Amino acid sequence: MHHIDVHIEKDVYDVNNRIADATARHLKEHGVRAFDLLGAIGSGKTALIERLVPLLKERGLSPGAIAGDVYGDDDFKRIVSLGIPAYNANTGKECHLDAHLVEHAIDHLPLDEIDLLFIENVGNMVCPTDFRLGAEKRIVVVSSTEGDDVVNKHPMMFRESTIGVINKIDLAPFVGADLDRMESDMHRYNPEMQVFRTNLKTGEGLEGLLGAILR
Repeated sequence: MHHIDVHIEKDVYDVNNRIADATARHLKEHGVRAFDLLGAIGSGKTALIERLVPLLKERGLSPGAIAGDVYGDDDFKRIVSLGIPAYNANTGKECHLDAHLVEHAIDHLPLDEIDLLFIENVGNMVCPTDFRLGAEKRIVVVSSTEGDDVVNKHPMMFRESTIGVINKIDLAPFVGADLDRMESDMHRYNPEMQVFRTNLKTGEGLEGLLGAILR
């Protein structure tokens, strides 16, 4: 029985990765750069999109977004109000987006009008890790309010990501979070990861992060 479970799991990942690779090619053909946003509920994924969109528009770039959620359209409404093309992808019971859902969402977006696509994953620090979506880079957002051991508790998410964002740095003193520990944990699991500290309420730390995204 155990062998059957393993085979099924491998098949699921293989199918997902084939679709993700096809999506990556499809996006490239349309000149779209895609970024997968990962992180817990409330870490600041939607706030990051809200902050980056005006900066991208200033540079003459046209952003778009896919809002992934188990249920509802709260994040989607926030993104739509930015005046950019967006699609709401509800997963139903699943705690992550998969490549098929993203493939479906992309069919509903005007790709020729989009330069950068943010794919905001479901708020979860475990499930999304294994499911590639066809994005060029993975950005994982954590906040000081999650505790400075949050990185250490979810090593796989950081091993599989390109850019790390430590958000709500202004609240760190109030919750006793050691930002240096969070950053060193990120580098322990992923020495190549670029790490940025942000306060998305004020926009602090965004310029460096945007540079890393566009690089």
